[in-house]
Amino acid sequence: MSDLFWAVARRLRHQGRETLEPWSITPSQSRALNELRRHGAMRPGELAEHLRIAPRSATEVVDDLQERGLVERRPDPADRRATLVALTEAGTATGEAIRSAREREAERFFGSLSEQDRAELSRILRALTG
Repeated sequence: MSDLFWAVARRLRHQGRETLEPWSITPSQSRALNELRRHGAMRPGELAEHLRIAPRSATEVVDDLQERGLVERRPDPADRRATLVALTEAGTATGEAIRSAREREAERFFGSLSEQDRAELSRILRALTG
């Protein structure tokens, strides 16, 4: 079973990278855009927690996204010493486009499964993600 699991994981990683190619976005950058899209502006440390990466790594991801005009840093109105990271209009559009592309890719990947198999797989994946 473990060989099958890892074969599917490799295939999904490969397809995920291919899906992101049109935007020249890394998986980490895509995850950051998704978290900001889902939760709104947040401090870099909070983004690091959502991404489950070190704060220093989150800073690098934010720097790269800011350089591309997809996020902006702005003062936190609740604390002048703190900074928030927020999506720009381009970041929102890019995040939505990536989400749509990933949904289409998932539909292609899982499309050969019957409705019953898809429901069972969803149940299993929910159980595994806690």
